[in-house]
Amino acid sequence: MAISARRRIWGWWFFDWASQPYNTLLLTFSFGPYFAELARAHFAAGGMDAEAASAASQAYWTATQTVTGVIIAVLAPVLGVIADGRGRKMPWIWGFSIMYVFGAWALWWAAPGVPTLFWAAFWFAFGFIGMELATNFTNALMPGLASHDEMGRVSGTGFAFGYLGGVIALFLFLLFFADDAKTGKTLIGLSPAFGLDPAAREGTRSVGPFTALWYLIFMIPFFLWVREPAVRGGKKVGAAVGGLARAISALRRRPSLLAFLIASMFYRDALNATYALGGAFASNVMGWTVIQSGVFGIVAAIAATFASWAGGKLDASAGPKPVIVMAVLVLTVTIVVMMNLTPDAFFGHVLPEGSSLPDMIFYGCGVMIGAAGGIAQAASRTLMVFHTSEHDAAGDFGFYGLSGKATAFLAPALITLATTATGSARLGIAPLVGLFLIGLVLMIWVKPQGERPAR
Repeated sequence: MAISARRRIWGWWFFDWASQPYNTLLLTFSFGPYFAELARAHFAAGGMDAEAASAASQAYWTATQTVTGVIIAVLAPVLGVIADGRGRKMPWIWGFSIMYVFGAWALWWAAPGVPTLFWAAFWFAFGFIGMELATNFTNALMPGLASHDEMGRVSGTGFAFGYLGGVIALFLFLLFFADDAKTGKTLIGLSPAFGLDPAAREGTRSVGPFTALWYLIFMIPFFLWVREPAVRGGKKVGAAVGGLARAISALRRRPSLLAFLIASMFYRDALNATYALGGAFASNVMGWTVIQSGVFGIVAAIAATFASWAGGKLDASAGPKPVIVMAVLVLTVTIVVMMNLTPDAFFGHVLPEGSSLPDMIFYGCGVMIGAAGGIAQAASRTLMVFHTSEHDAAGDFGFYGLSGKATAFLAPALITLATTATGSARLGIAPLVGLFLIGLVLMIWVKPQGERPAR
């Protein structure tokens, strides 16, 4: 039976819905702050004071992101070129989906008092690599979904749908599973579902299996409705890999694409680091619990949902480039605000004891990060489509994945260095400002219409 274009688009959107919880629940708002708790306890047991333990916790988490980013950066373009040469993307999506599910599920065993942080970090990274590489291949299916004029709407709506899935998953997890470290209760005062033991943090640790099951269920529409064009033959792997050097060399003759890849390398690296640190920053600097961080995540994800949808509309009318510039400017200002915020002061001004203003400001930062981040990602995906074709999409999106990860070690490494040098998790995020600004400057050389013929 033929599958309609509308159903194919819906199936493609369901990947965003299914995969978003790895970012929302694991990377940022549930497992991220829980890992920060584990790491702080681990380093405090080794004799560190509270501030040093917080800094060491942040450094360990960013070091994990560094190693993960390097692996993705190496694999993305090579596998993309192989997929283009072979003419198949779906088998890769199946394979990396398996990595996603295994990596997420294994986080159940990240129990309090574990003798080493390594395995918790390893399995998180394993699943994260699967999620990122699967995303590269699903993005590479975009050129065959809609016309260029509709691409901004399709991309923005996809991100909005994904954020909606993320916020619903997070909301359900906070209501019925995530246990507060102090009370052992969920957000609405219940004991964790299915008799999970809050003393062993089983409610919070169930975020891994919860995320894995969410993905398994909601990827069904994707695999039922999304199809690749039929291909004959295809290049052998050796020939496809040999084309990678030629593809890299050809970038010199594609100056707008090259400028965009380098620009996005910096601002997307900074954005990914911002997401990765959101929950850990809330825990280490603001002293928030996993439950508080989760509520923060709901607020940010709701903002991202509506902003991505609206950004898609703006993208379709004004084009993706000005939308990206606007979003990155907002993110830069937000980081400056976070650097100057503590639980009892703002930009050096000491607030009255018990003031709720710091928490309110941080919630506002979450809204700005969610909204501007969602808009920047959706518009960047559109602008990348403007620079490629259906035949070359997997390879070009492999380069796009590479540009998002080639310096993925840079932001976490700079944050690790700044955090270690200052002994402050709050001041340690200062390098993000510079990375956002570098990306903005490099966008000057990017053509608003990409490599499409001028209209």
